[in-house]
Amino acid sequence: MKLNIPTLLTWLRILLIPIFVGAFYWPENLHKLSAMPSHEVNVFITIIFAIAAITDWLDGYLARRWNQTSSFGAFLDPVADKLMVAAALIVLIEFGRVGAIVSLIIIGREIAISALREWMAGVGERSSVGVAMIGKVKTAVQMIAILLLLYWDDIDFGAGIFKTKEVGQALIVTAAVLTLVSMAYYIKAALPQIRGK
Repeated sequence: MKLNIPTLLTWLRILLIPIFVGAFYWPENLHKLSAMPSHEVNVFITIIFAIAAITDWLDGYLARRWNQTSSFGAFLDPVADKLMVAAALIVLIEFGRVGAIVSLIIIGREIAISALREWMAGVGERSSVGVAMIGKVKTAVQMIAILLLLYWDDIDFGAGIFKTKEVGQALIVTAAVLTLVSMAYYIKAALPQIRGK
């Protein structure tokens, strides 16, 4: 395994997961020592997830720009993404910020499509299920929704209040719908190979 900046950024995303999850339980576990107010925890967690989301884009961009792509990097990058999203959704379920069914749809789709892509790669047809525009839109909506649900607190702009939790919950449901649509798209793309086998 050759380490380079894109791969290190991917590893950073994975290493942020225990910090991300641990911070959510800080008020409960260290309440008597140094409990942070809930709003501060929300802000901290949102920043951690935002850093992870930025490194998700940045590692791929740098790998292509600097010609530092590798088979290991191509494997690790989506694994890091899925771990971070799954960790966020599971924590959000526990704190009642997102429904279990919505989370199950999103996480289940990621597992199913990852398996489909691996199978398609095994038969030499991985390009048939490459990332499509519907998948990119789904990811963008999903990331924004998770950021809002992590932040949770309303934002007062003076002229009006931005209802973070309501918008976040609406967007995560939208992301779940897009998840099903994109899954159907990828399965349809793979059908010729599925039928042929």
